[in-house]
Amino acid sequence: MRKLIVLAVVGLLAQLIDGSLGMAYGVTSSTLLLAAGVAPAAASAAVHFSEIGTSLVSGISHHKLGNVDWRTVSILALPGFAGAFAGATFLANIDGATAKPWVAGILLGLGIYVIWRFLVLGGRRPTFKARPSAAFLAPMGVVGGALDAIGGGGWGPVGTTTLLSSGRLEPRKVIGSIDTSEFVVAVGGSLGFILALGSQGIEWGYAAALLAGGVIAAPIAAWLVKKLAARVLGVAAGGLIVLTNTKTIAEALGASGTQVLALAAVLFVLWVSGIVWAVKQERRSREVAATPVDDGDLVAI
Repeated sequence: MRKLIVLAVVGLLAQLIDGSLGMAYGVTSSTLLLAAGVAPAAASAAVHFSEIGTSLVSGISHHKLGNVDWRTVSILALPGFAGAFAGATFLANIDGATAKPWVAGILLGLGIYVIWRFLVLGGRRPTFKARPSAAFLAPMGVVGGALDAIGGGGWGPVGTTTLLSSGRLEPRKVIGSIDTSEFVVAVGGSLGFILALGSQGIEWGYAAALLAGGVIAAPIAAWLVKKLAARVLGVAAGGLIVLTNTKTIAEALGASGTQVLALAAVLFVLWVSGIVWAVKQERRSREVAATPVDDGDLVAI
């Protein structure tokens, strides 16, 4: 019973992070399940079944607050479903740990770009290009869905990172669209696990505990996305990407626990400093925008 309560709290915190920054629910939840001794396939299955409920509530909340670009969701859904189904089906025969450092390296590079993009804006407010094309979204959906099923998390890191770095959608709509489309991805992964493992191979109690906590947090996280400035949200998400994937790469290279902890501590301080800087820049932008224009500065036409 105590373990289920802890998992519910983990589900709440994981969804709060995921719904606010567009990633980390699967990674956080899967990590704890693996640490508890649950097999990788069973852990990923439990996470995906809980995500069916959390992503549904999260998607509805994001939609009500205007955080969803439905064109993006409609294009991502089917490729994400196919990728997750395939990843879940072949998880038992694929060594996800081998590919993990390489994927982390790509995500790390994109995370650094995301931070740079939002920090170099200075006092200017961010602008966004045309929405992403189907040719851009479909492959991303397949890859993200497959990695999500194989690694117990990956839809958010791949989707949120790629869309943020492309600059084609503002951060709150990136996060809202990725969280909403994750419902279809979770269904695809869950069906794959049911066929591959059977119902007896899935920890239903763990899935229910994660779901309970996640459902509570989903509306709160969607509200946070609506209120946070794009610049701050972009730097926060980019920092999470860098911190998470640097740790993964360091561990894959054989760094000791102390070295990984020291590296994470340094990156955490830099991350917080970046967020503080972004907040200051956003306040400066709003002050400039709110400053009334002197009539003497107007040029008569």
